[in-house]
Amino acid sequence: MNDALEPALVPELLVADLDRSLAFWCELCGFTVAWSRPDERFAYVVLGSAHLMLEQVGVGRNWVTGPLERPWGRGVNFQIAVPDSAALAVVLADAGVELFLPPETKWYRIGDEEAGVQQFLVQDPDGYLVRFQSSTGRRPVAR
Repeated sequence: MNDALEPALVPELLVADLDRSLAFWCELCGFTVAWSRPDERFAYVVLGSAHLMLEQVGVGRNWVTGPLERPWGRGVNFQIAVPDSAALAVVLADAGVELFLPPETKWYRIGDEEAGVQQFLVQDPDGYLVRFQSSTGRRPVAR
């Protein structure tokens, strides 16, 4: 990887089954494995400028601060920008993955403008909540 393109924040998600997680993140959601340590059941996955680390619980050195209860990652959702969130929602639905929130278009106020997104939410195999979104542009705030 090019050091200039590495993000300053990369979440590392503990997962129950690395193969199942890679099937979700890579085969369905479009991430690719940038590098891995198979003997440690660890993979670093990338989609554009979105980076994640996946590490299987019980193998290698896990940093666990308390009991793991499903769904894992409660209280956080990961927003990931993709070119076409509606198309990704179809891929996931066709694979039998239940969406946490169906596709919607939402406008969020940012100063004197609103930023539009098409978005949906889905849980990965371990229950981490992911919000895939695509920009629909900006507009002035209606007064």
